[in-house]
Amino acid sequence: MGNSLFFSSLLFLFCSTGFCIDSNISSCPIDLSYVETFPWDKSTCLDPDGTQCCQALISLFGIGIAQHLKETSLFQLPNAVAAASCVSDFQNKLAALTIRPSLVTSCIHNSTQFVSNASSCAGIITIQDWIEKVGPVTVLDTACRGDVTGLKCRSCIEAGYSVLSTLLSLDPNATKCFDFTVVYAIGVINEFGPKDPGAADCILGLPLDSSTTDKAKKKSSSETLLKLVFGFLGAFFGVLLAFTLIILYRKWDKRNKRNAPHRRFVNTFRANVLPNSGAKWFGLSELERATNGFSQRNLIGQGTYGVVYKGTLADGTLVAVKQILDLDSKGDEEFSNEVEIISKIRHRNLLSLRGCCVTSDMVKGRRRYLVYDFMSNGNLGDHLFNDFSRQRLSWPQRKNIILDVARGLAYLHYGIKPAIYHRDIKATNILLDSEMKAKVADFGLAKQSLEGQSHLTTRVAGTHGYLAPEYALYGQLTEKSDVYSFGIVILEIMSGRKVLDTSNSSYLLITDWAWKLAKSGNEQEIFDESIREQGPKGVMERFVRVGILCAHVMVAFRPKIAEALKMLEGDTDIPNLPDRPLPLSHESFKSSLGSGASRSTTSRTSLNMSLV
Repeated sequence: MGNSLFFSSLLFLFCSTGFCIDSNISSCPIDLSYVETFPWDKSTCLDPDGTQCCQALISLFGIGIAQHLKETSLFQLPNAVAAASCVSDFQNKLAALTIRPSLVTSCIHNSTQFVSNASSCAGIITIQDWIEKVGPVTVLDTACRGDVTGLKCRSCIEAGYSVLSTLLSLDPNATKCFDFTVVYAIGVINEFGPKDPGAADCILGLPLDSSTTDKAKKKSSSETLLKLVFGFLGAFFGVLLAFTLIILYRKWDKRNKRNAPHRRFVNTFRANVLPNSGAKWFGLSELERATNGFSQRNLIGQGTYGVVYKGTLADGTLVAVKQILDLDSKGDEEFSNEVEIISKIRHRNLLSLRGCCVTSDMVKGRRRYLVYDFMSNGNLGDHLFNDFSRQRLSWPQRKNIILDVARGLAYLHYGIKPAIYHRDIKATNILLDSEMKAKVADFGLAKQSLEGQSHLTTRVAGTHGYLAPEYALYGQLTEKSDVYSFGIVILEIMSGRKVLDTSNSSYLLITDWAWKLAKSGNEQEIFDESIREQGPKGVMERFVRVGILCAHVMVAFRPKIAEALKMLEGDTDIPNLPDRPLPLSHESFKSSLGSGASRSTTSRTSLNMSLV
């Protein structure tokens, strides 16, 4: 099958916010007749266990969503009744193909998640909203038009990542900008439309029937033959050809000189950095074989700086291959530093580096890859906040994850000299293995300490909400900057609530919300409802109090990570929670935060990808 755009997870998490075009609509506004005629591969859904069927069904339903966008200018369905009707119609169409309706309910748990919601992605509801946010013309307009099979699909994919980064910069906490980019690319940009097999294969990642694929290959061969004919005709224009060759040679020579420094870096990296790091050198061809040519079917994660693919090495080992795409922001020296830092890490609660690959090819260009062990249970954020999570975390699992993260951070701060500050501790950077053991991952922003001194920097990097105030405002980086982020993660794990809650203007930050409940003696209300009856209340309250203490606004009141670990394990008493300044959601703090950000034009918040 051809490549797909953005790993067609297409989990359209559309939920109602009251913005509906017509609340009286009771029937499905989507014509789903294509389900029975579209040449998609039904084999996975006819399999008895149907474990691989969800991707195909969600992509197939995505055709209807994209067609609806094209016809109505709405990214989502108007109301819950219409959404339920569409899911029911979808089941009936599949039943006519002898596909069990129960597969639909197992893949699409809640039809209301397809309903219009202004908080889904930067307030976008209609195509006009999209244009206001990203402009009337984007890179999608050229890369995703026409036939997007073959090499053209790759260009469309990269254009999608570019637009996605723009949307995330507008709304860092958005959960559906990924899905909006997909349906806009196929429903609005591509003139063939969502019902074109080639477009659906590339952009939606819908597996096609093998006969359709064979026809596409024959069509591609015919087009190639025509191009060759026209190429030979062009040979008659001798003077023009000679002139073209001269221009091409100059461009080649210019590019060759421009890439010379990077080629020197590759040679130096292999000769000096790699032997000292202990990381394995992977050839590009080896990684291509492991990931099936970096197939979109192997895509398991994406972010601002790169993408992550699942791969299988020749010996059968499962790995995660992270390709760094933002080569301008992450220079050669920074990449070398990242490899050296990660290679020093050997701890059961830290994701260690297995190997890397750096190329400077004239044809394929500059590429960088990091190779890690594959974590089969994904990242913590998916289990806490994803409505499609396989299961809710139990209290014992949450307790062990918190302790695992604390031990990993303690090793970074005290087990290595000089110490390492992670700078981007958050739920999506905590990975879970097959036994649900936690490993801290993604050390792209890690910094080594200056032997006991605080580190001042004008380049503030991390994720909004998890950044310690003194680091976000003044660039002061210490071990307690990681402790603040760790405290936020504890509160997220214990409550199942995200660090930033835009639905409640009174308590925007989780710290303000938890602080109020704890000080009023209602700590048990902080617990996620699913675990309130699972564990000893005293132990659970202790974990919450440690989280609040670690995420205290004042640096002096935060414990060191080693002290926090002892409190969590019950070896040390927890001091009384000290008073706090005004809530971080208070207007006076917001204004000071805005002025502090404006003082440093080089400061920026980076949304790093997590290995999934």
